[in-house]
Amino acid sequence: MNFDLNNMSREELESLRKDTDKALATIDDRRRAEARAAAEKAARDHGFALEDILKSQKKPSKSPAKYRSPDDPRKTWTGRGRQPGWIKDALGSGKSLDDFLI
Repeated sequence: MNFDLNNMSREELESLRKDTDKALATIDDRRRAEARAAAEKAARDHGFALEDILKSQKKPSKSPAKYRSPDDPRKTWTGRGRQPGWIKDALGSGKSLDDFLI
């Protein structure tokens, strides 16, 4: 669509702006609906309902906490990844990881 903006009246330009703002406000919703329809069709083509496929996807399980802070029991650590500050501080003061085992 090409518009000759220089030859449009003020009212036409304001109407065009209003229509453009409305289209921009709903574009994500429209694209999301199109994507969902495509996903539902693909699932149906394979003999499934989209909801069944989404429900069956397992979420990665969190590792259980292995260590707990004696000062604040809400602070825990699985033993994986970077050591939290409270563990680093305790190890720096001569304590052992075994002191914090749950």
